[in-house]
Amino acid sequence: MSLPIGMFTSIRSILPHPAVIFGRSFGFFRVVLIVFPALAQMYLFLRARKAILSSRGSDRFKSGAVGAVGLVLCLCFGLNGYILLRPLVWLDAPVAARIFLFYLPSVWALASVFSGLLLCLVHVAAGLARAVGRLFNGRAGKEAPLPADPLRRRFLQAGAAGLVAAPFVLSAYGAAYGSERCEVRDLSLPFGRSLRVVQLSDIHAGPYMTRGEIRRYVDRVMALRPDLFVLTGDFISNSMAFFPGCMEELTRVRARYGTFAILGNHERWYGRPGELRRVFHQYGVPLLVNSHRVIGTAEGPFAVAGIDDLATGHPDLESALRGLDPSIPTLLLSHRPEIFPRAAAYGIALTLAGHYHGGQIKVILGGVPISLAHLRTPYPEGLYRIGGSSLYVSRGIGTTFTPVRLNAPPEITVFHLTGSAPQPPRARYGRA
Repeated sequence: MSLPIGMFTSIRSILPHPAVIFGRSFGFFRVVLIVFPALAQMYLFLRARKAILSSRGSDRFKSGAVGAVGLVLCLCFGLNGYILLRPLVWLDAPVAARIFLFYLPSVWALASVFSGLLLCLVHVAAGLARAVGRLFNGRAGKEAPLPADPLRRRFLQAGAAGLVAAPFVLSAYGAAYGSERCEVRDLSLPFGRSLRVVQLSDIHAGPYMTRGEIRRYVDRVMALRPDLFVLTGDFISNSMAFFPGCMEELTRVRARYGTFAILGNHERWYGRPGELRRVFHQYGVPLLVNSHRVIGTAEGPFAVAGIDDLATGHPDLESALRGLDPSIPTLLLSHRPEIFPRAAAYGIALTLAGHYHGGQIKVILGGVPISLAHLRTPYPEGLYRIGGSSLYVSRGIGTTFTPVRLNAPPEITVFHLTGSAPQPPRARYGRA
């Protein structure tokens, strides 16, 4: 990544941690996700009602049109609220049901917030322009302005309509194509052992990431023939119902040194700990919760360590590394990347994380990416280094709260780790 970490320090320092705002139940955030679209629906309805009532047509037509708009808005809002608030257990929903019951309401809810905001800004800007014009004419002693040109009025109305429609077009594109165009990213990094490691993160199995879609990702992973396959959390979206099928697909990958997993925040929010551990054990995938495994190779041993989620779990890096020889190259798995400075202080060669989806919905202004994730953390996506330690933050393959991805395509990451050793550790494990 070319962006300096320090440029976000001042912004991040004034933003409270999500765990402080939302709490472990995540209830507050879900309320926000309902309130904003609700306000947008009400505003859009009022604007649409005003436009319909001022149009030509019979009173009966206008009344029916207003009622139809209100019904459509309520239906979309209600379906989206149900998706957000209730666990979905429809494992094999038909394509038509997925489109009309899941995708359309979610895309509408997201786009309506931005469309309503743009419409409000256009309305305010037009009002300010009229006020400034009246003030200027009054001070200049000019007569009342001539009536507005109808052609100019229609041109401005068409421009405003296009601007307001843009969020719906972009959201539809992000749902239909942005979340489907997966990238396979290759990186070569020094580690002390020669390995090919493949990372998948943030799968979010659910209505927007079905078992069939997971199968296609797994097929691509299998074609990469990894020595080590690592899974950095958020296997589920908001229901455990999809988890067994997800694990059955993931365990088709037969890596030489095995598959290792850690938990993400969605497992804590929506999962059941006992059932999670049972499924991982059933499919033979070691779940690293503040623990590590040492793996032998022809070049010597290396270690895979994993910690619990930083915000919703009980992370303990010292426990994860306890008893581990610091001279052994170590790969650390952490769902969230903010552990990196501590990991670097311990001399951990490589830390792999995810969580932020690369922003999921990102705009780029002047070459600088902007998203909620980029404002919230100095590690939203990509590669970072401190001394001889490296961190890579995957964009993941799934989505959360909305199926839309813009400028943040899903990714499968392949690490070609080389036998050259990174900088020696600066602190012994358990003492930093």
